[in-house]
Amino acid sequence: MLNRVIQQFGLQVQSINEVEDSHSSTVYRCTLSNGENVFLKIPFTKLKFQRELEAYEILKGNVSIPEMIDYWSGDEECYGAFLLSELKGKPLTSMATETIAYQVGILHAEMHSIRPPAEKVLTGIDNEYPNWSNFVEHQFYSFAEDVRDILDEPLYKKAIEKYEEMKQQLPSPDGPSFVHMDFRPANIIVNDGKVIGMIDFESVRFGSTEIDFTKLYRDFLSLDVNFYKAYQEGYKSIRPLIDLENVLPFYRFTDAFNSIGWCKRRGIEKNALFLEENLTRLKKWLL
Repeated sequence: MLNRVIQQFGLQVQSINEVEDSHSSTVYRCTLSNGENVFLKIPFTKLKFQRELEAYEILKGNVSIPEMIDYWSGDEECYGAFLLSELKGKPLTSMATETIAYQVGILHAEMHSIRPPAEKVLTGIDNEYPNWSNFVEHQFYSFAEDVRDILDEPLYKKAIEKYEEMKQQLPSPDGPSFVHMDFRPANIIVNDGKVIGMIDFESVRFGSTEIDFTKLYRDFLSLDVNFYKAYQEGYKSIRPLIDLENVLPFYRFTDAFNSIGWCKRRGIEKNALFLEENLTRLKKWLL
């Protein structure tokens, strides 16, 4: 499959390395014979291909993202593929500065400022905003079927009760905005003390911004209160920020719960560490 995609794009490749930490696509970093680095991305489903394609069209010129050099719509054996430029840098880490956290806030707010295009019919990216609470509920109870196999019955019942109790306290949704759904350090590229841009758009939606802070808080903002403050200042320099203290508890809880279900679907042994982390998080909320 990889060779077919390389042929499709007419690439002269010097070396190829598969990119780790990609969960819904196969991604390769290719060094071409002229020394240039490009990325090949092969989504796991046609829907993910279509979402990513539409996201590149919507985000181009509005937010810093890689250039989509070319794409292939695929055939009966392949759902499609993208040829992407390299954002030179490394994923965001805890070794960042407050300045970087501020810039992450700006980047995130720029993306959230994008609303559903009136002139374009989208077939991959859904607008979930009009039925936002139903969307969140469907996600939760869909994963609940998998979570039930992992948790003991009393803990599972407690989790369901906690969800039903917490969802009553949510404010009105904020949107409709372009939401990444996987806005975490691995998808934010930093170089030489600056945020260069973001990657990975196969899960995007139009919806409420409230869902989109959870993974960034879990993996970055919660590590340092100064990061958290700087991020908020950066975000608010572009658009109003919702009351995170009001919505983060609900989404942090549902993220831990849904992530347990995700691990069950994707393989418990392969995702043992992530499963353990989320079981610990969930128990902190419930016990």
